[in-house]
Amino acid sequence: MATVQVVGSLTVHDRQILAAVNTAASSLSFVGSGFIVLCYCLFKELRKFSFKLVFFLALSDMLFSFFNMVGDPSKGFFCYAHGYTTHFFCVASFLWTTTIAFTLHRTVVEHKTDVEDLEALFHLYVWGTSLVMTIIRSIGNHHSHVGTLCWAQSGRTGKAIHFITFYVPLWGAILYNGFTYFQVIRMLNNARRMAVGISGRSYEFDARTDMKALNRWGYYPLILIGSWAFGTINRIHDFIEPGHKIFWLTLLDVGTAALMGLFNSIAYGLNSSVRRATYERLELFLPERLRRWFPNSSRYRNQEQENELVSLKIQDQQ
Repeated sequence: MATVQVVGSLTVHDRQILAAVNTAASSLSFVGSGFIVLCYCLFKELRKFSFKLVFFLALSDMLFSFFNMVGDPSKGFFCYAHGYTTHFFCVASFLWTTTIAFTLHRTVVEHKTDVEDLEALFHLYVWGTSLVMTIIRSIGNHHSHVGTLCWAQSGRTGKAIHFITFYVPLWGAILYNGFTYFQVIRMLNNARRMAVGISGRSYEFDARTDMKALNRWGYYPLILIGSWAFGTINRIHDFIEPGHKIFWLTLLDVGTAALMGLFNSIAYGLNSSVRRATYERLELFLPERLRRWFPNSSRYRNQEQENELVSLKIQDQQ
């Protein structure tokens, strides 16, 4: 009878499936985040401060997805590079979401107009924290490779440090984003009700437009939760019962984490400004018979432009 290699209760076949899921999901995230990066570079009208934050978020997601795909288990250097680069850019990704939430809160709730002056601090905070967390993670950690992926096979100390340097700041970011968006949505809801009461029915259409943006903001914290809930459960289980991996939990962990870039690109990046700029360029190059298959971009020119982060005229305040 043929023997099946088992490592950590996962067979080589299981690891091959995980590798395929990781590559497929990371490819989708790479394409989605790469599209947002490309749009920012090509379309000058998108180069506002608010969308610049989305650009750096997409750039972090794109690099995370890229290194998530190219880890080479046959070479020790690339295996280490895979582990530490994915950790660095993934931490940077969820930290950029906190800068977006901070900018929104400072502009809408605190009525401050100095957020552009904080860009240097944002970079120091995101890249500096990501670097420190990645360096600390190297303490007590040992990367090894099995099958087709680089896996971090660590003792309890290494696992604890990994949890502290990744999952603790991750859930801190989730809680901060959730609390911040709750405050912003509550304040704008109060302002909307007051405006409707004063202006009457003439304001109802604008209020419904603002509510679309409010509904989108409520989903932003759910992206990180959906991407890393299974990973968090999997790490806790692995810490409690080392050497006994649950395949379906690991599969959900790998798949949802690798899709984070795609989720972010859709939620943060594909707003009306990006769609409008894309449709306008397509109209210039596509023949007439193909344009009917795309939404009429002139409709977007006549609509009130939705701001990248808020439907209120935040950019005019800056």
